[in-house]
Amino acid sequence: MMRLEVDIHKNFGKFQLDCAFETESGQVTGLLGASGCGKSLTLKCIAGIEKPDRGRIVLDNKVLFDSERRIDLPPQKRKVGYLFQNYALFPNMTVAQNIAVGVQDKAARKETVNRLISSFYLEGQEHKYPRQLSGGQQQRVALARILASQPEVLLLDEPFSALDSYLKWQVELELADILAAFSGPVLFVTHNRDEVQRLCQQVCVLDNGRSQAMMPVHELFEAPRTLSACLLSGCKNVSRARATADGMVEALDWGVTLDPGQPLPEGLTHIGVRAHYIRPVEGPGPNALPCQVERVVENVFSTVVMLSTPGGSQGFSRLRIELEKDRWAGLSLCHPLWVQLPTTDLVRLTTNLNAPPGGCGGDAFAFT
Repeated sequence: MMRLEVDIHKNFGKFQLDCAFETESGQVTGLLGASGCGKSLTLKCIAGIEKPDRGRIVLDNKVLFDSERRIDLPPQKRKVGYLFQNYALFPNMTVAQNIAVGVQDKAARKETVNRLISSFYLEGQEHKYPRQLSGGQQQRVALARILASQPEVLLLDEPFSALDSYLKWQVELELADILAAFSGPVLFVTHNRDEVQRLCQQVCVLDNGRSQAMMPVHELFEAPRTLSACLLSGCKNVSRARATADGMVEALDWGVTLDPGQPLPEGLTHIGVRAHYIRPVEGPGPNALPCQVERVVENVFSTVVMLSTPGGSQGFSRLRIELEKDRWAGLSLCHPLWVQLPTTDLVRLTTNLNAPPGGCGGDAFAFT
């Protein structure tokens, strides 16, 4: 079982990178965060392109970097395969020539190139140049070149960022098969929660340069612990929150006091609920509040309704609900529109990265 251990710090002036996590072979680990949070910088530190100010990087008990011991292996000695966002193929080389660049054993170069061309379904493309290939074919060539060097870990930096939605779906399916056959650890950098859900087994959220605790992917959607993780998971409804003495929660932005249904985490700062789980109700009741309809947006398969709450109509004070088209059409609209925030679907959040779990129970969340 191959293991990758990362614990690094780097000072970029106004930006500080503090990242620590562990992963092992057989797992695709997502590094999820907004643009500029340090995801790509983390990969570059692992690959040896950037040098941390302090910390350690260890791959399969081999020290790649250790600031105290003054170890800093050059990129070519780290056995790391790095897939750049734009694939970084040599434009003046053919498919076969690009793959051959990664083969270190000259005697086996031709055999290795032929094997990889077959494995990546590139037969008939050997003599084409990158500009003559589709985005999916370019990615396969880039991955074949990486695997030709026999890396022990794969680093994938936003591999779908340059693809349109239709091609992205095809390439994602192909990549999933390739990753399933790879024997070492895989790090997958993205800001897209859906890619994490489909391709990764575990995820580490990065927020403004700081890594949060590693979690199984399902936990990110079912029970996110922090505000940043909740927002990255796609939750649109979040309010500042304050615990009351009797165990209730004041949702400050929504102007309502809620029954959280479960003990609150220490350091509670926010509470959230996903749009799919907010239900229109006939009138006052547990966790119900009166709202005004601000806007109705018709999606292809659902209706999104923007509501102003007793807390106001700005920023976090708004609620977004999403209903099946026929359900919304069948509602008898009244003013105000009462909606209920189910206790079982509330997410209890903190900004403390080390806080205990505070999400919802069960397997509640869809992606909204």
